[in-house]
Amino acid sequence: MAQKIIGIADLNTGKGGDTLVTYALGSCVGISLWDKEKQQGGLVHIMLPSSRENSSPQDNFRKFADTGINELIQSLGLMGSPKAKLEAKIAGGAKMFSTNSTIFNIGERNVEAVRRYLQLMRIPIKGSDTGLDYGRTVVFHTDTGAFEVKATTKKTVIL
Repeated sequence: MAQKIIGIADLNTGKGGDTLVTYALGSCVGISLWDKEKQQGGLVHIMLPSSRENSSPQDNFRKFADTGINELIQSLGLMGSPKAKLEAKIAGGAKMFSTNSTIFNIGERNVEAVRRYLQLMRIPIKGSDTGLDYGRTVVFHTDTGAFEVKATTKKTVIL
């Protein structure tokens, strides 16, 4: 059992009670994918909605909802967890800047992109804590699938 830290625009997988942690989810979104049968899963920390918007070959494709989630699906597949066995939980997507423009509300756009991509992949979302105006930390337990969402001024939510 190990604790693995997932940075911004990063992902990792774990099993056997590994704990995956990501910090600083403001407008970013943390997405866990979990295989209940194998008690293993992964966590990705995305920053932007789509790799089709302003990406270049030099980009870290883990920062985009579509390509980051896709890479996590592939990594879990290599561990023996087919896409059909995965379920998701998501957190983040806060509105960190005061503006009425949807273009600048990157958090909302990230959440919409994550939901849309998971639906396209037919991966059910079993829990979410998104939006509002505060940052979050996620602690994902690969053995139980528990997804703890922590915020400085809020009570911890376990999904």
